[in-house]
Amino acid sequence: MFSRGSRYELISTSTVMQRQADGTVREVRLAHRRFLPELDQHLLVAQHTVAPGERLDLLAARYLGDPTQYWRLCDANGVVHPDELEVLGRVIDVAMKKG
Repeated sequence: MFSRGSRYELISTSTVMQRQADGTVREVRLAHRRFLPELDQHLLVAQHTVAPGERLDLLAARYLGDPTQYWRLCDANGVVHPDELEVLGRVIDVAMKKG
């Protein structure tokens, strides 16, 4: 359901059958909620202070080798929305999940 490397890759799903207005039945797949991992589940590798014009995808490319892995920076800093980290002067933890 989700691409390899996505933050949702390992999330479990459910399937429900939904009756449409015309009487047909449609299968709907739902993803279960994903919670942020506890911060103590990460091993700090580096810290980065956000400079003017820096975006999270570019930082993910620099530190993690893949811009689509920006969500790992979010997880390591306990935030859901990437724009919370794109604040001039903010210190971002670059960390890897333990285990």
